[in-house]
Amino acid sequence: MADTTTTGTGARGGVPPRRAGWRSIGPGIVVAATGVGAGDLVATLIAGGRFGYTLLWAAVIGCLVKISLAEAVGRWHLATGRTLFDGWRSLGSWTTVYFAGYVVVWGFVYGAAAMSSSALPLAALFPGTLDLKAWAVLCGLVGLVFVWFNRYAAFEKVMTVLVGVMFAVTVYLAVRVTPHLGAAVAGLVPVLPEGSLVYTLGLIGGVGGTITLAAYGYWVNAKGWRDTGWMKVMRLDNRVAYLTTGVFVVAMLFVGAELLHSSGIALARGDRGLLDLGTVLAQTYGDTTAKLFLIGFFATSFTSLIGVWHGVSLMFADFVGKLRPSLVPEGRSAEKSLPFRAYLLWLTFPPVSLLFLDQPFGLVVVYGVIGALFMPFLALTLVWLLNSARTPAEWRSGAVSNGMLGAAGLLFVLLCVQQLRDLPW
Repeated sequence: MADTTTTGTGARGGVPPRRAGWRSIGPGIVVAATGVGAGDLVATLIAGGRFGYTLLWAAVIGCLVKISLAEAVGRWHLATGRTLFDGWRSLGSWTTVYFAGYVVVWGFVYGAAAMSSSALPLAALFPGTLDLKAWAVLCGLVGLVFVWFNRYAAFEKVMTVLVGVMFAVTVYLAVRVTPHLGAAVAGLVPVLPEGSLVYTLGLIGGVGGTITLAAYGYWVNAKGWRDTGWMKVMRLDNRVAYLTTGVFVVAMLFVGAELLHSSGIALARGDRGLLDLGTVLAQTYGDTTAKLFLIGFFATSFTSLIGVWHGVSLMFADFVGKLRPSLVPEGRSAEKSLPFRAYLLWLTFPPVSLLFLDQPFGLVVVYGVIGALFMPFLALTLVWLLNSARTPAEWRSGAVSNGMLGAAGLLFVLLCVQQLRDLPW
């Protein structure tokens, strides 16, 4: 069977450090940055704008859910020496059929969405230079070239820098709006205001919860972590990642609660809501703060773009390599393989057509259905894999892990039902 991962900077002799330290982390930062997109931040801002600090508890629980899911993915890769798709395939051919449909349709639509999201802040920062569609195509091409010619080590470094920008901007904004800490602490008590159920489910399940959670194990292997000796390092890496995500979410909830809720300002849904926020920031705090925010908006969007371009392409290379091993030869880097680069091209060029056309109705429905099903699919198959003989007994899920994964599965089923009900049938 082809080895569809790469050896990165963490491999150095394949010997894990005696102590897990800050210098060891990397894949977690990548998965957190990729999973938190502009749309997630808008959802958090809207929740803060509508309900103030009341749903802060939901954001915290959401981070704990993602920690459990990513830890389970990483534990599967390290404990079994097999990739996640290899595990899915062992559950039956239905998983192959679902993943094949998902990765093709999802990639086509997501490619256009990621390019547009990255283009919005650039068009606002440099008005009158290029139109939005041209910026979007340029972002897609830059992502393509960067991932095509760089391997995991360079990719991780760039992602870390962009995460630093995201972190600095979001914390600055949270401090600038002067949060009421007493109200924030009160928001840690679980309460469901009238009309808040959808927003609560979205905060718990939406932020940082995408196919990139499944890509975490591939980045763990790409870092050079390949066996249970790296388990402690992986767990530290994962916790740091989702604590970072928690800071992003809490900071944006603070901004929503203080800047929007108190003023009764409503943002547009989707990525354009962040442009609305930029306008509000310019009016309230001046152009410098607004421009800093737009830089953070770009970092948030572009990390999601290049993260998907790299991580999901690794997953696709593994998918193809399991079915056609000759296409991903043993010992060859997946990042240089034909399937990896083919999926990169698929993410970049066909979606350009969607930038110039309204998304076809049928495609929107299919995309919505398979997208809504993915997170329940991930959570429930992880429960199955990590409680079976496929996983060595020492590393199977215990009561806490099973409880978190089971709760995540139930949550994502509820979100799935809600998303399917909201589709334009």
